[in-house]
Amino acid sequence: MPKIKPASPDDQFTLVEHLDELRFRLIVCIAVFVVALGLCIWQSDLVLEIANRPLPDGFEPITFAVGEPFITTITVAAYAALVISLPVILYQTYAFILPALTPRERHVARPMVVLVPVLFLAGVAFAYFAVMPAATKFLLGFNATEFKIEVRAKDYYSFFGLTLLSLGVLFQVPVVILALTRLGVTTPDMLARYRRYAVLVIAVIAMLLPGTDPVTMLISMVPLYLLYEGSILLARVAGSPQPEKANDPPTATPDPG
Repeated sequence: MPKIKPASPDDQFTLVEHLDELRFRLIVCIAVFVVALGLCIWQSDLVLEIANRPLPDGFEPITFAVGEPFITTITVAAYAALVISLPVILYQTYAFILPALTPRERHVARPMVVLVPVLFLAGVAFAYFAVMPAATKFLLGFNATEFKIEVRAKDYYSFFGLTLLSLGVLFQVPVVILALTRLGVTTPDMLARYRRYAVLVIAVIAMLLPGTDPVTMLISMVPLYLLYEGSILLARVAGSPQPEKANDPPTATPDPG
């Protein structure tokens, strides 16, 4: 019977048992997502009201096709359900891959499990409270006197969901940098030395965000750059490569002769 908790590194699995555990954890993830989706559909009025708040006053999403209200509601509920169920999905992923990691890699992975959902939710919150209001105000107000502007529900909610998910993913910068430094792939000094290139990459990424205009591009760049600088500080404190454990097999020393 598969275990909810992570398997011990000493546990030995046959191929069938390994596939059985994978199936069990996939079922848990799907079940949590389905429950969250059902909850979001049940409270779809509240979910849509929350999604509409970043719109400027006087704007309300409209639909054109017969089935568009239904499809749009399900889509928005799915975005919300994904955000709600993400911590469980991440934990189940961690629990499945943990036995395959070396002791050093497990030591690196454990704090990442906590940081990933926290930073994801921080990115979603920043996108909702900072990026979306600025983006909708600028884009819908640009040259507004020359157009009769209406907001199509399908397009707006797609833009809304992709923006929130994109910022949630981009806020994983500290996790990636901390993992790389703890594994010895890079160093804080190297990250600081190539800071100017990091700024360029951040600018390009911010420019590629869904529907980004110059104003929201700059708004998005600020936290990403601060996360990069914070990651360097975090790496200096806790990101040095982990020493090999005493019980790890010693590395063979070549014979000088």
